[in-house]
Amino acid sequence: MNGKYQPGQKVFLTGGNKNLIKEATVLKYTGEFYTIRFDSGGGIKVRESRIYPSRKEAEQAILNRKR
Repeated sequence: MNGKYQPGQKVFLTGGNKNLIKEATVLKYTGEFYTIRFDSGGGIKVRESRIYPSRKEAEQAILNRKR
């Protein structure tokens, strides 16, 4: 696996809604995409640029986008 995050690792996803942050678990990395599963159920494939290792880093990324 060449990705930054490992399977089973908790990550935080930022979304289209500027204030959205959701906790998820990495399932696998394929090509440029991570498959993640939300704790509440369901899952999606996302690029690495949308996930962060901590809630604090995700919040900081949102603040930086607003500027």
